[in-house]
Amino acid sequence: MAGRIPVVVNGATGKMGREIVKAISQAQDMTLIGAIARNPQYIGEDIGEIVGCGALEVPVTNEYEPMMAMLSQEKELGVVVDVTHPDVVYGNIRSAIAYGVRPVVGTTGLSPAQIGELAEFADKASTGCLLAPNFSIGVILLQQAAVQASQYFDHVEIIELHHNQKADAPSGTAAQTAQLLAEMGKTYNPQIVEETEKMAGARGAQAGEGIRIHSIRLPGLVAHQEVIFGAQGQIYTLRHDTSDRSCYMPGVLLSIRKVLQLKTLVYGLEKIL
Repeated sequence: MAGRIPVVVNGATGKMGREIVKAISQAQDMTLIGAIARNPQYIGEDIGEIVGCGALEVPVTNEYEPMMAMLSQEKELGVVVDVTHPDVVYGNIRSAIAYGVRPVVGTTGLSPAQIGELAEFADKASTGCLLAPNFSIGVILLQQAAVQASQYFDHVEIIELHHNQKADAPSGTAAQTAQLLAEMGKTYNPQIVEETEKMAGARGAQAGEGIRIHSIRLPGLVAHQEVIFGAQGQIYTLRHDTSDRSCYMPGVLLSIRKVLQLKTLVYGLEKIL
């Protein structure tokens, strides 16, 4: 419809993708024009019927390039929301930008080098791209509180907990949190004793500036993160828990609207708030 943002969801039949489809179908300023999924059992089926919000007359397809070409022909600037898999997300983003489509990416697992290459590509194309390790406003508040606390604590570790279908570890949110703390210009966790890991990885992964990240994967979890600061005689714990993926939808819809105003790649939802 005229004036509405045309949107394609890539990974539309996954748990996150289904919530995004519902949110877009209810947004007054957006129109869902495409749904992409790899699962052959859904190809050709109406995505609205699949996610339980009624027929949307949008059949599921597994053809990414033709969908980007179609989206690029829309009268209004188009957006693709990618919630797929770390193995394919880099190529997906490059392809979208090449077609002039604005990617909003919730898939994590990109390396710093890949992010740098995509930023350069987006710059040359003057095309907005938003990479959001987490779409939750609560997580952004946790990260801001952690940055503030880092001024007073020299010891910190991060624990992230996710469902056992998450493909990458550590989570993009945990990696971003560690990066924000590392940018404070200090080294954490000064060594007091010579540590020995009796089992490799027992002390977690080493992030920048001495910060360690521990990843847990279990059924029954959704997405959770703790940032634990320690000092003489006290522990300060920041924790965010996700009980339902609907909490991400305000951030997703905001990202779709804001990416149209960008001319380059932006990393982190907090950059557009």
